Amino acid sequence: MKKLTGKTALVTGGNSGIGYAAAAELVAQGATVIITGRREAAVSRAAAEIGAAWYVADQASLADTDALVAAVKAQYGQLDILFVNAGITGEQMLIADATEHNFDQVMNINFKGAYFTLSRFIPLLADGASVVMLSSIVAAMYKPSSSIYQASKAALNSIAKTAAAELAPRKIRVNIVSPGPTRTEVLTKNGADQQAVDAMYEYLESIIPLHKIGNAGDVAKMVAYLCDDAAGFITGAEFVIDGGLTI
Repeated sequence: MKKLTGKTALVTGGNSGIGYAAAAELVAQGATVIITGRREAAVSRAAAEIGAAWYVADQASLADTDALVAAVKAQYGQLDILFVNAGITGEQMLIADATEHNFDQVMNINFKGAYFTLSRFIPLLADGASVVMLSSIVAAMYKPSSSIYQASKAALNSIAKTAAAELAPRKIRVNIVSPGPTRTEVLTKNGADQQAVDAMYEYLESIIPLHKIGNAGDVAKMVAYLCDDAAGFITGAEFVIDGGLTI
């Protein structure tokens, strides 16, 4: 029997990258999976490819989140797995040059959106459910030009640990997955030059102890593990997947 048979899972931002890989892994493990995305064409195509259900929803929009909760409740009743994955890196800029637009865009998706996705879905979580929040190793790094993104992930880690304490009486586990460099399309989607991205990955491979860049499947396997009964005594924990970069 597949480990997640009989479980219902929701993955936000499941039409690409880590979200797509995690949704595919959860389907492979037997779960009924729902993915969300902001673009109907992309999310419907991804859902068809992996055998998932889909809804169009922008994590930055509370109205979208409330509509999503209502739709999931009406069709599925409750959730056993919630993977809050959707996020953006925003623009790279020094604190002195920061813009309100960039700040609001990053925080509305990465922090506020993630916070209220968790908040609104808590009543739909089955006792013993698993929540996984996608963070990043940047939450504990302080590199120039990345203050807003770094802060959004640090805030996310804080609420995840608080949620783990609050939801423990219902045996709901809340954990954090923090990838390091991972090959996805997020950088090029944000306008980065492909040649520059390739050069960056080449440099990172030279300094990562395992001398490789992670892929979305590496993260997806950890997400699926945390949703399995084998991880039943793990909550409030952060799992770093970075090839040893932060050693």
